[in-house]
Amino acid sequence: LLVTRNFDMSVGGVIALTGVLSVYFCQGVNVSDNPLANGLGLPYGVAVALALLCAMGVGGINAFFVAHLKVPSIIVTLGTMMVARGIAQVITQGAQRNTSLPDVFGVIGTLALPATTIKLSVVIMLVLVLVAFIFEKKTVLGRRTYLIGANAEAARLSGVKVTRHLTALFVLSALLAGITGILLASEFKAGVSNRALGYEFDALVVALLGGVNINGGRGSVLGMFVGAIILSVVTSASTGLLLSPDWQFILKGSVTFVAILAQRFALER
Repeated sequence: LLVTRNFDMSVGGVIALTGVLSVYFCQGVNVSDNPLANGLGLPYGVAVALALLCAMGVGGINAFFVAHLKVPSIIVTLGTMMVARGIAQVITQGAQRNTSLPDVFGVIGTLALPATTIKLSVVIMLVLVLVAFIFEKKTVLGRRTYLIGANAEAARLSGVKVTRHLTALFVLSALLAGITGILLASEFKAGVSNRALGYEFDALVVALLGGVNINGGRGSVLGMFVGAIILSVVTSASTGLLLSPDWQFILKGSVTFVAILAQRFALER
C-alpha cells in the first residue's frame, strides 16, 4: 500500500480484533458463569473463516473511504484501528479470553515441521513472501501498483481501474493482518485486546528500511523482507543489551529518521 502513497495504520487493531474474534467464536456455549469463558461454540475452521471475513470487512471500510470518498488514508485507517481495537476490548471486557477452547485451537500456532524446530507460522510467512514477490515481479497487477504510486492520474488515463485496485489492496492488507492475528491467538491460545500495540509503526519502519519510498512508486517485497530482518535484529539486540521498552521506542524512532534521510539522500543523487 505504501507504494501507492497510501498508509494502513489499522493493522494492529485488525490483528487484535481477529485474534479475539477467533477465540470468541470457538469458545463453548454457556459452559461457565464467567462471561469471558463463553462464546459461540463454532468449529475452528468456521471460526477462523468468520474472523478473517471480519478483518476483510475492516479493509473494505478503509477502501470505501480512501478509494471512493478520497479521504486521506492515514486518517481513515487510524480511525478503523481504534474502532477495531475498541470492539476487541468490548468482547474481552478489557481483559482476555483464554478458556473453554478446543485443543485444535492451539495447533496452527505451535505446530513445528517434523524433526525440526521450525514452526508452521514461519513456513506460512515464507510462502506469503514468495507469493508477494511473484505478484510484484511477474504479474500485470503488480506493475499497475507501482504505476498508481508513481502517478495515479496517469494510471487512470492508461486504463487502470485505480479505485478497484486500491480496494483490493486495502482488503488484502487487512486479510494479511487477520492471518497474523489468527496465528498469534493460536500460539498463545488467547484473545487479547491489547495485542499488536505499535505494530503499525513497526510495519512503517520495516517498509522504510526496505527502501519503500514514502512518496510512492518505489519499493520491493525483498527489500521489505530484509527490512523486517533488520528491525528484528535491532529489537533483539536492544533486548539483549537490557534496554527498557521506552528506550527501544526511541531506538526505533531514530532508525526511522535515519532511513528517511538515507532515502532522501539516495533519491537526490
